[in-house]
Amino acid sequence: MPTLGLEDHVVDGGVYERTLESFRQRRILLPTFAELAEPARIRDAVRAALVGVKPDEADPRNLFRVHWFNAADRASISEVPGHVVLESELTGIASPVVVLYGDRFPMIRAHKVLATYGCLVPRIVTGQFDPTVHKAVWPSTGNFCRGGVAISRLMSCRGVAVLPEGMSRERFDWLYSWVSDPADVITTPGTESNVKEIYDACDELSRDPQHVIFNQFAEFGNHLVHYRCTGRALAHVFEALARRTPGLRLAAFVSATGSAGTIAAGDFLKEEHGSKTVAVEALECPTMLANGFGEHNIQGIGDKHIPYVHNVHNTDIVAAVSDRATDHLALLFSTAQGREFLAGRRGVSEETLEALDHFGLSSICNVVAAVKTAKLLGLGPDDVLMTVATDGAELYASERERILARDFPDGFDEAHAAEVFGRYLLGAQSDHVLETTLEDRTRIFNLGYYTWVEQQGVSVEDFVARREQSWWRGLRAKLDSWDEMIGEFNARSGVRAG
Repeated sequence: MPTLGLEDHVVDGGVYERTLESFRQRRILLPTFAELAEPARIRDAVRAALVGVKPDEADPRNLFRVHWFNAADRASISEVPGHVVLESELTGIASPVVVLYGDRFPMIRAHKVLATYGCLVPRIVTGQFDPTVHKAVWPSTGNFCRGGVAISRLMSCRGVAVLPEGMSRERFDWLYSWVSDPADVITTPGTESNVKEIYDACDELSRDPQHVIFNQFAEFGNHLVHYRCTGRALAHVFEALARRTPGLRLAAFVSATGSAGTIAAGDFLKEEHGSKTVAVEALECPTMLANGFGEHNIQGIGDKHIPYVHNVHNTDIVAAVSDRATDHLALLFSTAQGREFLAGRRGVSEETLEALDHFGLSSICNVVAAVKTAKLLGLGPDDVLMTVATDGAELYASERERILARDFPDGFDEAHAAEVFGRYLLGAQSDHVLETTLEDRTRIFNLGYYTWVEQQGVSVEDFVARREQSWWRGLRAKLDSWDEMIGEFNARSGVRAG
């Protein structure tokens, strides 16, 4: 079982010193978690050093762009994270649905680059990862392994991607353009649903001591970085909206559960604003709802197991969305015929239509789940639902071609657009949505036993400890400890901005 990334002291002094020298030679400066949560804290000298550095360059200075506050140019900092407030003409509900843009992150145009930094940097500053010896192995269904490869390269170490062979062509195109050796892209059988096969490949890789596995489903850096950085970004947007429109209430945060990292932002929002946390999964594989199984195409969310870093007992609602909905809405949102229908027949604004470029498949899933949640809770115009667009539509052009050929071989016209809109947005109801009781949460929590205790070797005592919210609150001190260690590491490396 991996160490879960929770150490907050130097574990191996020799590795620590070699890493310092490597970073010193390559002039790599590390941002703190506090800086990524509030980029206004980033020093002027660091910001000045970023001028002229393109956001998709393999330049270590881009580590300081791994945050939600990138402006539309993805290079400068915005006072408020980029977002759209979806209008009722699109969603069919009175409640505002606020969606943050994940495709403004550097390198991979997806927010998983934040999670991978949150996992790797604690290992760096505690002397557990030697960039001169180790390879960082990033198992995922797409964006986490891309983020891992990007962060690894910025830290001058070798990243290895492990992902199912059935993921979108665009993911593989990006990976092969960034890895140092094509052999560092390892494919496993299946698609989005086949997480066990990824585990099996990592188990084999872990037999080589050069491989360090960053299992996002069990890496608490993944949870903590989203708690602090994604949670704060969402709160910042809501607070800006509330200043303009007094009386707004943050009703719910909605997040599809891939590795259950992003949903940690719900813990932050619940503490700050009293919102409910909604976990979303694919209807074709309803693990939380019905202990189910199956396959689906909502790329970016996982299933068939409960991630170790999911704070299940703090989850208020579980919602399931069909991949047929996300597949067909992806066509509605991206095709000329779909947008003509939305503009001409629904009166959707040009600003909102342009915002749809930011929505990948899991992003659309989040929006549909927000609509279903609003209907379950009977929310009104003052009740805000917040979610994230984890990646953009550009990652799924090949998927849209496949969906068109499969479901609309004669073309996607205005009649199809009307049918898709009516069925999956206006027609979205509170079916396959569960407001969880203690009994429900206990059932979902207990499902994790089979993965983490029986298969991955976690002790029963450690597994059970995660039932208590005090245990999760106790984790947060790690962020301050790591920030102190990052500061000390930067000071000892002697690297300055520029």
